[in-house]
Amino acid sequence: MQKTTETGSRLARLRDWMVEAGLDGLIVPRADAHQSEVTAPRDDCLAYVTGFTGSAGIALILRDRAIVFVDGRYQVQVRQQVDLDAYAIRHLRDEPIDQWLKEKAQPGWVVGIDPMKSTLGLHDALSSALAERDASLRLLEQDPFDAVWSDRPTVPLGTIRAMPVEMAGEASASKRQRIAGRLRAAGADLMVETLPDNIAWLLNVRGSDVAMNPVPHSFLTLDAGGGVEWFVDSRKLGNDLAAYEIADVTVGSPERFLDRIAELSAGRTVLIDKDFAPQALRSRVEAGGGEAVMRANPTTIAKAAKTDAELAGFRACHIEDGAALTDFLAWVANEALARQHTQNPLTELEAEAGLLAFRSERQGFLEASFRSISASAGNAAMCHYAASAATNAVIDGRTPYLIDSGGQYRNGTTDATRTLMLGKPTDEMRLAYTAVLKGFLSLLSARFPDGTQGHQLDAFARRALWDVGLDYDHGTGHGVGHNLLIHEYPHRFDSRPNLYGLEPGNVVTIEPGYYREGVFGMRVENQVEVVADGPGFCRFSSLTVVPIDLAMADLEEFSPAEIRQLDAYHAWVRSTLAGLVRPGTVRFLIEQTRSIAERAQRLHKGTAEPGI
Repeated sequence: MQKTTETGSRLARLRDWMVEAGLDGLIVPRADAHQSEVTAPRDDCLAYVTGFTGSAGIALILRDRAIVFVDGRYQVQVRQQVDLDAYAIRHLRDEPIDQWLKEKAQPGWVVGIDPMKSTLGLHDALSSALAERDASLRLLEQDPFDAVWSDRPTVPLGTIRAMPVEMAGEASASKRQRIAGRLRAAGADLMVETLPDNIAWLLNVRGSDVAMNPVPHSFLTLDAGGGVEWFVDSRKLGNDLAAYEIADVTVGSPERFLDRIAELSAGRTVLIDKDFAPQALRSRVEAGGGEAVMRANPTTIAKAAKTDAELAGFRACHIEDGAALTDFLAWVANEALARQHTQNPLTELEAEAGLLAFRSERQGFLEASFRSISASAGNAAMCHYAASAATNAVIDGRTPYLIDSGGQYRNGTTDATRTLMLGKPTDEMRLAYTAVLKGFLSLLSARFPDGTQGHQLDAFARRALWDVGLDYDHGTGHGVGHNLLIHEYPHRFDSRPNLYGLEPGNVVTIEPGYYREGVFGMRVENQVEVVADGPGFCRFSSLTVVPIDLAMADLEEFSPAEIRQLDAYHAWVRSTLAGLVRPGTVRFLIEQTRSIAERAQRLHKGTAEPGI
């Protein structure tokens, strides 16, 4: 009842505003001015008006109805969070908002959108769809949520810290000159940057405006000569600027950003990111007399190729993280089994807090890299589930327990998923997990030419699932930033085309899964680096140092090559973590990393321990 009442009240206020503004519809993206995946509370407008808290979605608010569009990761979650009497649900990819407007918009409709929260691509798709129906898209001059959200949070002012050059591997001045050279080669006079992680990388800084996302909210321009203007609230920097590499950087107010773009654009060719730049930026460039060139951002590509120092940091922090996560898994196995028939069973929230405590003991740990997905039973079928007091499920031996988590360390960022089965799995669970693990091993062991694109490799991870009639509705992996964002553009593994080739120095994840709605979910994920493997070829090398639970795996279905691969990985995990895990974890580590042959022998003799 509370959800229905709150949603109705907020929708009513927004619709009153729409009437006053002369709008028939309003589009509310899950976005901020930087197209951040995780926004500051102030920018959680989609969550405010719908209740949906996922990281990808968009709402269309009309005077008489409303629709929320979300992708496959959130089809279960959205139906639990949104008032279904107020909102219809559509698939973001299969039936996108522009297609809906192309089919349903009425002649004469005026639909509004905030131009700072609309990418160029979204703007063009919406405008075209509406035009086909003799309707129009209006770029709003004011944010409607300032008027309807009475207790809206303030703009964040997180402290900015310097990233030492020895950890970054390259001085900021060198990076700026390198990118300026790419601008000149592209025939551009100026580049405008709105992505906070690109700015953080370019200036060798890190921020704290949003928890677990160590980037400062700001804007930046870089000209072809290497000159930089940084539009950032100076309060985030403090008074002592000695630690920063910004002596030759002009610092200005974010409120001046768009006006300054118009001033700088006169008679110049301005490169803006074709995938992430807001429509407001293109409008200001053109209004200022400049030529807007929409291309892939050269900073994004450069950032994805990690330096030797960054790669060394990744490897080091993954060892620390692997010890913490292995300690955690051993603790879960012991606590869940010991308490499953008591009045105080282990729960998802307790486990989530426990993992944070284990990580907090590790050298260089700063904070989590995202909210852990600590999920048991049917909750694990929601790919981006977040445990709450209302959903807090018990972890026991009846269903798999999935933990997807990561840490922000001073020298890198981690992301790994493991699925534990502490009891006897069903045949369905065994079939699915075996396919997931085989797919994981298949992609992990792939050898591929330099420049191979993510979508060309995605099927490696799905083939084993397809063979038994299963699949998963999310990507197979993503790039990872160096003490930056956990989901780093541009690389990803997905069925959708990704035109950015992989090369040595890229850091990505491999994470196939399977989800039975309302029953269980499972996923296995390693973070990997792309390494050279002979002239013109690459392979993946695991960064994640954590045992893979084999309790649900039908090992008779694995080929000799797959068995050798698992054995080699577990031998590496055991040797790497020996002496780093807690004394109480050693037995768990040994059991989890035994060779397949030894497991079979122990199982035959009846000496294998339950739940391990």
